[in-house]
Amino acid sequence: MIEMEQKPQQGNSSDVIKVRYEKLGALKEAGRDPFVITTSDRDILTETIKNNFEEYENKDVCVAGRLLSKRGKGKVSFMDLWDRSGKIQIFAKFDDLGEEEYGFLKKWDIGDIVEIKGFVFKTQMGEISVHAKEVKLLSKSLKPLPEKYHGLTNTDLRYRQRYVDLIMNPEVKDTFIKRSKIISTIRKYLDSQGFMEVETPMLVSNAGGASARPFETHFNALDEDLKLRISLELYLKRLIVGGLEKVYEIGRVFRNEGLDTRHNPEFTLMELYQAYTDYHGMMDLTENLYRHVAQEVLGTTTIVYNGIEMDLGKPFERITMVDAVKKYAGVDFNEIHTLEEARAVAKEKGVEYEERHKKGDILNLFFEAFVEEHLIQPTFLMDHPIEISPLTKKKPENPEYVERFEFFMNGWEMANAYSELNDPIDQRARFKAQEELLAQGDEEANHTDEDFLNALEIGMPPTGGIGFGIDRMCMLLTNAPAIRDVLLFPTMKSLDSDKKPSGIPKTKDAVVEEKIDFSKVKVEPLFEEYVDFETFSKSDFRAVKVKECVAVPKSKKLLQFTLDDGTGTDRTILSGIHAYYEPEELVGKTLIAITNLPPRAMMGIDSCGMLLSAIHEEEGEEKLHLLMVDDHIPAGAKLY
Repeated sequence: MIEMEQKPQQGNSSDVIKVRYEKLGALKEAGRDPFVITTSDRDILTETIKNNFEEYENKDVCVAGRLLSKRGKGKVSFMDLWDRSGKIQIFAKFDDLGEEEYGFLKKWDIGDIVEIKGFVFKTQMGEISVHAKEVKLLSKSLKPLPEKYHGLTNTDLRYRQRYVDLIMNPEVKDTFIKRSKIISTIRKYLDSQGFMEVETPMLVSNAGGASARPFETHFNALDEDLKLRISLELYLKRLIVGGLEKVYEIGRVFRNEGLDTRHNPEFTLMELYQAYTDYHGMMDLTENLYRHVAQEVLGTTTIVYNGIEMDLGKPFERITMVDAVKKYAGVDFNEIHTLEEARAVAKEKGVEYEERHKKGDILNLFFEAFVEEHLIQPTFLMDHPIEISPLTKKKPENPEYVERFEFFMNGWEMANAYSELNDPIDQRARFKAQEELLAQGDEEANHTDEDFLNALEIGMPPTGGIGFGIDRMCMLLTNAPAIRDVLLFPTMKSLDSDKKPSGIPKTKDAVVEEKIDFSKVKVEPLFEEYVDFETFSKSDFRAVKVKECVAVPKSKKLLQFTLDDGTGTDRTILSGIHAYYEPEELVGKTLIAITNLPPRAMMGIDSCGMLLSAIHEEEGEEKLHLLMVDDHIPAGAKLY
């Protein structure tokens, strides 16, 4: 077998990369190809040495890891070696290694994976180090890491190249170490409470258990269309019917919806179900679980997120949705008895609703508009209207409401729980109502699940159930600003997505050049009045990169952009273009903005600038296109 030597493409590679490939070639010629090495003699982690120096002083050790810095000159070298536990200094001398070995060491690059055998000592400066006696290059880094003092700061690149992010930003590694500990602590706690961990299907014929639009796929072997699950609920409740009584699952679910700081289309959900209890039992479990996880992972029940302190040590507040709306909106839905009355008070308070919305839906809209943002401290929001809770048991004393709660912290929904509906007749009627919503165009409504109904007819005991958003929990406990910061590999738009025809197979026959018909287009007349150059030049036009884009709550029109304008400080601009774009379409795009306009308050948010769009009229309808430019243009580039 002839081994082909891979060489860089000169036209696309920097001189630094070219030199590294040349070094690899020289190593191979010298019989020192690092890529033929299959293992290492490493016998200790750097953290163990540093935490137990007195035990290891003057003892021989073998460490291995990535080289992240080099210094020194002549016949003495100092290097920093990083492994999964931390870093340690390496001290190497020409006299100890000899001319040949020291010569190879001097040619090592930042990023190389190396092995050092030597003894532990402390330098005159007091730094615990390993004095090298034998050195070995285990793997050659052929591409340079980001420059040491600036690290990897481009947010989009950090998410796309998490492997580099983990190398360059120690706090990122710490976040994911904490995430792992959070999940393992949850498992240990639930196991100690007698729960059994199970696994249920990801590919399903009927994606139910939540209000969300599913992803769809096709199973070739059976020639059937399937969906990726949006919830864990209906299968776990089948297991309650089967007598397992206390079950939970931690797993990925998939929802075909937008991307923003708190939403990713695939995320980690934990659902648990317990027979012979209700939603009050789920509140007790949630309170104890959150308190336990915080204490185990952080060593305290007081957490700080974005400068806001939240106390998990105190009893969590419990308040009904009706009482919360009365408290924060001044509207008592106990005094509202008809849909017409609900619509009238919504118009009075400026709450937008749709024709299909019933009284309970409007109550929920009031909650979202007036209450949600105030629920900073741990709060159980209880007793939701039946219209928004198709799988929940009615309150016996008031069947317009159900035994459900949502757990809130920091104004975010952290968990959703029910006294589970176990009446198959009622459940069939709820599914029928969902089917009617589906027929009216609600893509998030549930289909009837006949097998689940069959399970309920077999008989399910009174049951409490809850779903926890693991990612949001990790955000709060690690002070992470966005969900992408707690997902190792968040969903990102493909870099070459603009070159792919949407929804069309990538075949030569399918790629058809789009022909644009401007014959029906009408544009505004050009301004004939002159603007003097001095006035025009005062407008600061800049290229900006979209870091995040979300829909503004309570507004159907506004999108909120978080932008990189080249200053190092995020810029917020609001734009009324939601009718034309979904937020996730715009993340990563390069736009043009006027950046020196005074802040303008919109929906209580300061908009600091203006994004430029092009508008025209076509057959009496206004069309809008946001100006997007070549991504090679850096953030902050000034337009002339």
